[in-house]
Amino acid sequence: MAADDATPRPPVTEPPASPAGNPPPVEEPPAEPTPAPPPPEKEPPPKEPPRREPPGREPARIEPPPRVESIDARTLARRTRRDFLLFSASAAVAAGAFWWLLPDDTKSRAPLPHDWLDTLEARLGATPERREKFLNRALTFDDDVAEALYSIDRRVRTFRPSQITDLPNNYGGQTPSPAYLASWRLRIEGLQSGRATDVTLDEILRLPRREQITRLCCVEGWSAIAAWSGPRFADVLTAYPPASGARYAQLVSEVNLDASGDPDPYYVSIDLPTAHHPQTLLATHLGGRPLPVEHGAPVRLLAPMKLGLKNIKAVTRIVYSAKEPPDYWNERGYSKYDGL
Repeated sequence: MAADDATPRPPVTEPPASPAGNPPPVEEPPAEPTPAPPPPEKEPPPKEPPRREPPGREPARIEPPPRVESIDARTLARRTRRDFLLFSASAAVAAGAFWWLLPDDTKSRAPLPHDWLDTLEARLGATPERREKFLNRALTFDDDVAEALYSIDRRVRTFRPSQITDLPNNYGGQTPSPAYLASWRLRIEGLQSGRATDVTLDEILRLPRREQITRLCCVEGWSAIAAWSGPRFADVLTAYPPASGARYAQLVSEVNLDASGDPDPYYVSIDLPTAHHPQTLLATHLGGRPLPVEHGAPVRLLAPMKLGLKNIKAVTRIVYSAKEPPDYWNERGYSKYDGL
């Protein structure tokens, strides 16, 4: 232990005193530079709203490039020949059908050797009877559509008194003499009772009377607005009910005349749904006064949902039936339904 104490120690060096006798200042390490703030981040540019097409326009679509098909000359010639044969056959069939539909009188005046065509048509079964049946079916197609769409709840337009117009006398022949009015009776057949009955004008006038202002449209192209009144046909059907199974009513005017003044009975047929329509009348008055002879005195049919040729004047007979009865203008080439 003594030996260890005898080991010399290095002298302790005191820091030099400042002239004032104060200890020297301690040197501080240089301050680190303050880092510069990061530059502000750039905001992304605003996104453009998606382009909207105007209503009803579809967005544009890129069409694929057209497909090019290479066809050799032999295949092209075969296709061309086939198309030509098909076109020629179709044209021949169309020409034959057109010839078949022509009236016989027109064929006879055509400057063509048509005997062999008529023979060919006969061998194919294209007879005149089938032609007439086809033409009649085509003629009544629109009537079938109108009848299928008919509704007893659909009313025709009515008008104000200020809209009334002149109603022309549209008898097809001569206007009958008023002499028939003295003995006029309305005969109704096909009744539920099984017996025909004669109805007087007084009995018709005792039925509920309805007034309406409607338009009468003629097949010739003119129309007129008039004020009508009389019992509904539906009330006549109630007072004089038809036999079970009846579907049609035929109305006849036996006082109708042709252009020479000779008797030319006029007759129309209507289905019973039309007769039941609330605007179908057996009109007895026009403009608040009894019907004049030129407009069908004393009773005429008023069915404003039908053409004027169905609105028979001076009715003398009504016949109910299960089968559709003959119709004057249908027998002369017009349709049967004649609805508006």
